[in-house]
Amino acid sequence: MPEKLVIDTNVAISANGVNTHASWACRLACIELLQDCKNRQIAIDKPGLIMDEYQRHLSYAGQPGVGDMFFKYLHDNQYSTHNILMVNITPSDDDRKGFTELPDNHLDMSDRKFLATAVVAKATLVNATDSDWTEQSGLLDDLGITIKQLCPEHSCK
Repeated sequence: MPEKLVIDTNVAISANGVNTHASWACRLACIELLQDCKNRQIAIDKPGLIMDEYQRHLSYAGQPGVGDMFFKYLHDNQYSTHNILMVNITPSDDDRKGFTELPDNHLDMSDRKFLATAVVAKATLVNATDSDWTEQSGLLDDLGITIKQLCPEHSCK
C-alpha cells in the first residue's frame, strides 16, 4: 500500500517558488514529493476545505508551477482514482477543537482541517515552511500523527 499523506498548502506554494521564503533546497524537496504524488495516496477531506484552501493559492490551469500541477491533478482525479482518499471530517462549533475528530488544541484554525484529515485517514502530514507544526508536536504525538518536515530549516521559529 502506498504511503498516505496529507499535504499542507505551504508545500505546493513552496514548490511553485512564488511568494515564499523557502530556500532552493526546500523548493526542490517540495517539487520532488509533489511530482511523485501519483505513487502515493493523498488524503483530502470530503467537505472540500483543503481543496478550497488550495484554490486560493494555486491555479486550476496546472501551471506555471509544480504546486499548480499537483492541485490540478487532485482536482481532476479526486473522485476517480484509487490514490486519492477522501475522508469525512466534521466541523465543530467548539472553537477549542475546530473539528469533532480533534481534542482541544491551540493549532491555527486554518491548519486544523489538515490535522483532522490526517487523523481520520491515519496519514502522515507533510509540511514545508509552517513552524506551527513543530510547535504542536506534542498534540501530533498524542494523536499518533507523524509529520514529514521537507524543510527542517523552515519548521522552527
